[in-house]
Amino acid sequence: MRLLAKFSVIFAVVFGLGLAAAAYLFHASLQRSAREQVLYQAQIMMETAVAMRNYTTEQIRPVMMEMLQPYRADADDAISKICSREAASRRIFRPQIVPAFAATEIFSYLRKKYPDYFYKEASLNPTNPRNRVVDWEEDILNAFRNRPDLMLLDGERMTPLGKSLFLARPMRATKSCMECHATPAEAPQDMVKLYGPANGFGWKENEIIAAQIISVPVSLPVEMANRSFRRLLLALVGVGVLTLLMLDLLLYFTVVGPVSRFAKRADEISKGQMDVPELPVQGHDEISILAASFNRMHRSLAAAMKMLEQEK
Repeated sequence: MRLLAKFSVIFAVVFGLGLAAAAYLFHASLQRSAREQVLYQAQIMMETAVAMRNYTTEQIRPVMMEMLQPYRADADDAISKICSREAASRRIFRPQIVPAFAATEIFSYLRKKYPDYFYKEASLNPTNPRNRVVDWEEDILNAFRNRPDLMLLDGERMTPLGKSLFLARPMRATKSCMECHATPAEAPQDMVKLYGPANGFGWKENEIIAAQIISVPVSLPVEMANRSFRRLLLALVGVGVLTLLMLDLLLYFTVVGPVSRFAKRADEISKGQMDVPELPVQGHDEISILAASFNRMHRSLAAAMKMLEQEK
């Protein structure tokens, strides 16, 4: 095997071992990074849901109440003899002005484009039955109730479609929540008619009544990591091949080429061809020193051959 081929094989073996070690480390790192990225995106979506709730409470609901004011005035006149103005005002209710309903509905539109992300405000005693907890969500809610200082929880769970990654945050009942969720008698009657008197009542202020949960299939961060890993691996292989070609060229012009000329010249001299030209000497590196030594040996051998011929 030629010197250049040996060097290429050695480089390929060493680079391959280094690449395998780097691939192992990079793959694990990319998996962690992809998981963190998905959780970060989930947290942004969770904050977006909170912003939706605040927008509904602070802007949509007052506007709706103002728009419904004429109907409330008519209702007040009609029932003033049988109930108070406060009771009449409680008759005004639309699900669209409920923050939880608004956030969930908006995310249902978002899921049409991003079906992997799922949002839910899971509660043990919800007004809307679609928000009632399932088994694994109840475990999360109980974890928040058992640890009031716990503000964020993430983890993995098994589903029929595989592992799923979730991010959860506790939700507490505020003073404004008590207007609708204390007792059926104090709640808007339209809400009671729509959802019934047994759903979403008996809440206590500052009590953890729900968990805001966003879940994503684990296959999503895994695929993100694998895609990045493949791109990185191809880039490293490309850099390795390019590096090998450049090293082979440099090795050929600085080592293999001169050594080949030495071998050819030595072969010619061994066959008795003493009139061959000397090797060029350029610089002071090891190859140049070897060329100078070879030339001295050539001259000494030529002189010795002449002396032998003269003696004859």
